[in-house]
Amino acid sequence: MTDKRKALGRGLETLLPSRAATQPPVAMPVAIHAAAAPMQAAGEAVRHIPVDLIDRNPYQTRSHINEAALTELTDSIKVSGVVQPIVVRPGTDGRFQLIAGERRWLASQLAHKTTVPSIVRHVSNEQAMEITIIENLQREDLNAMEQARAFERLGREFGLTQEQIAQRTGKNRSTVANFLRLLKLPEDVQKMVEQEELTFGHARAIAALGSPLTMKDFAKRAVKLSLSVRQLEKEVYAFLQPPFQDEEKPERVVDPNVREAEDRLRNALGLKVAINDHQGKGKVVIQYASLDEFDRILETLAK
Repeated sequence: MTDKRKALGRGLETLLPSRAATQPPVAMPVAIHAAAAPMQAAGEAVRHIPVDLIDRNPYQTRSHINEAALTELTDSIKVSGVVQPIVVRPGTDGRFQLIAGERRWLASQLAHKTTVPSIVRHVSNEQAMEITIIENLQREDLNAMEQARAFERLGREFGLTQEQIAQRTGKNRSTVANFLRLLKLPEDVQKMVEQEELTFGHARAIAALGSPLTMKDFAKRAVKLSLSVRQLEKEVYAFLQPPFQDEEKPERVVDPNVREAEDRLRNALGLKVAINDHQGKGKVVIQYASLDEFDRILETLAK
C-alpha cells in the first residue's frame, strides 16, 4: 500500500500496471484512437468483451450522469464505435468489473452494441477505488458534492490527511478543505448544489455559516434572488462580521499584556484581532474580509 500511495502522485498510469492480459482474448485486437494511447501500455491487447459480462464499478463516485452528453456519446458510438477502450479487471465466473469508462460502457449498451473494446488490467480493490476516484477528479467529471464525497472517501478508506489527498489528486490543500467543508451543509442545500441550483462558490460561502437553519435560509435566498457568488459572499460576511469598535472613537484602554497578545495574533494571522479581557475571562475576535482570509484562519488554527 505504501508504494501504491506514493505512485498516486505520478498519475493514473502508475496505478494501472502495464501488464498484458493473461486470459485469451475474446476477439482480435482492434485499432485504437490516438486519445487512448495514454491508457494503453505497449504490448497490451484490446479485447472485444460482451457488454453483458461487465459489471458496474462498485467504487464509482459519480452519482449523476449528464443525459444529454450520454445521448450525444451514444449517437457517436452508433456511427463510429468506441474509439477509446474502457478498462476492466477480471471478476468471478468469467465476468469483468469496470474500472474506467463507465459512460462509454453505458452508451455502448444504449447503442445496442454487443461488445465493447476493453483493456484488462489486474489491480486490487484498493487500486480500483483510488483509480476511479482520482480519474473522475482529474477529469473534473464530478459535481461539487460528488467531489466532496470523493475526497472524504479517500480520507476515510485509506486514512489519508488533507495534505496527502491534495498531493495524490493534484489539488491544493485549501481546495480539498473547501470541498470537505461542503459535507457540513444540510441535505437540502447539498441537493441544491447537486442540481446545479447553487455553484461551488455559493456552497462554499454558505458553508461558512454555523447554523443549518441559517445555511438553508441563505441558500433559498441565493436561489430566489439569483445572487451571484460575490453578492452572496458579501451577505454572508455582513452576517458573520462581529461588531468592532468604531474607528473614529477614542482608542480603548487595553492592558499592555493583552495588547502584546493582540499584536502576536495579528502578526501570525495577518488580520485584525481584538481581545476583550475582563479579569482573566473574555473572548478573542478575529475580523476577516473574505473567504480566503477565513480559510487562512482555519488552516492556521488547525496546525
